[in-house]
Amino acid sequence: MLTAGEVAGLVVAMFWAILVCFLAMVLVKVARLLNETTKMVSELSDRVAPLLDDVTATVGEANRRLVAVEAISTDVKQVSGHLARLSAIASTLVTGPLIKVSALGHGVRRAAAARRDPHRRPLSAGRRR
Repeated sequence: MLTAGEVAGLVVAMFWAILVCFLAMVLVKVARLLNETTKMVSELSDRVAPLLDDVTATVGEANRRLVAVEAISTDVKQVSGHLARLSAIASTLVTGPLIKVSALGHGVRRAAAARRDPHRRPLSAGRRR
């Protein structure tokens, strides 16, 4: 028959055996996970290198087109500046004589009105209320 110490030792030994088996299964699963992760990282690195080459080519093409767009926008800015100056000159050329013609017409109208009605007081004298 087994003594109490031997039974306790047997229980502890079985507990340790079960624990070691459980830890061995966990370690095997972790090893599989690490292997799968290693494979995925390897495949990803194989795919990333060509992708980075494509991105580099795309960025280079975008930069080239941006330089062209910058040149176009500079030309448009110059043209709009020239058009603004031309518009200012045209405005000056048109409005100056137009104001003079308008003033002349107003003066002629007032003179004609003054000839028709000599008793009418001129507007430039001001009206008092």
